[in-house]
Amino acid sequence: VLLPVAVLQWRYGGRGQLDETAAVLFSSGSEGPPKGVMLSHRNIMANLKQIAAVLNVQADDCVLATLPLFHAFGLTVTCMMPLIEGIPLVCHPDPTDAANIGKAAARYRATILCGTSTFLGMYMRNKRLHPLMFSSLRVVVAGAEKLSPTIKTGFEARFKVPVLEGYGCTETTPVASVNLPDYLDTRWWNVQTGERQGTVGMALPGSMFRIVDPDTLEELPVGDDGLILLGGSQIMKGYLNNLQKTADVVIRQDGLRWYKTGDKGHLDADGFLTIVDRYSRFAKIGGEMVSLSTVENALRQALGYDEQRLAAVAVPDAKKGERIVLLIEEEADPVSLTLRKADIPPLYRPAEVLTVAQIPILGSGKTDLAAAKRLALDLVA
Repeated sequence: VLLPVAVLQWRYGGRGQLDETAAVLFSSGSEGPPKGVMLSHRNIMANLKQIAAVLNVQADDCVLATLPLFHAFGLTVTCMMPLIEGIPLVCHPDPTDAANIGKAAARYRATILCGTSTFLGMYMRNKRLHPLMFSSLRVVVAGAEKLSPTIKTGFEARFKVPVLEGYGCTETTPVASVNLPDYLDTRWWNVQTGERQGTVGMALPGSMFRIVDPDTLEELPVGDDGLILLGGSQIMKGYLNNLQKTADVVIRQDGLRWYKTGDKGHLDADGFLTIVDRYSRFAKIGGEMVSLSTVENALRQALGYDEQRLAAVAVPDAKKGERIVLLIEEEADPVSLTLRKADIPPLYRPAEVLTVAQIPILGSGKTDLAAAKRLALDLVA
């Protein structure tokens, strides 16, 4: 009331510049050493404002925060966003504690909840979580892994609240796109479509997707599958002390910075993004990215394999998003027994070991990954 804003900023606002690093978040390190993702003040503020705009944040909203701060989603969406927007924030330290999360939502009348498909499945199945505990929620945003259609329909049927699937990664601060509730324009009586089943929604305001050829980086026609690029202010500064890796994934086209997501997908005529597959070999298990190449190396060492072929393949899983299936050319039971006794990380243990006549290979002698996945899907079907 008494001091000009400029004086308050000079005294209390710090000396940070927009493009200086505000946070460094480290990847899980499942593919070699962990990478430090440098996010600037501009990155974080841009993504916060984008998210607040699409969620139509109001003064009477209340965010229920259960995601850890070492995760980009937890740091930005469920921590910084409510602080910047000036709305209440209710924290709970354990996203798997369904009953107490329900109590917190009911006690503080939370309106926005963010989580993964795995966590939402836990809430849906927990009998101690009464549907009335979530009666104040107006929207639930699912991210970090593919949203299971069964969990989406089950959650919405039990709690009567829409579940909207989003997409992004740490390098995009992290939200890149999200589905939204459909909106009825009462002036012209038109319905603005905000959600399309099977997609991860449209790019956030101020950013855009581009589908390009993974080799030439030339833009592809609408509907064609290709490498997904994201351009916008939320693209990271780069990787900490790794200029080469940064140059590999952050490029310039038409005067804009674009991030090469490594995912394969296509856009429809309205701008909704559908993710088809990954160019890089990762499985997403309960929101955790697991390198299939690292899994194969660990299993090969545990089994004492030298020249024997094996292939780790990610297949859909109703509860965790994906699970790992191991293809081998020998009897499965002894291999399963050996792996159960082996000292390997739990995430690297295959959910199932399958015997095949031959691991598919290319003319070059390398494993035919696409054929191995088709074979695995046929066997588990």
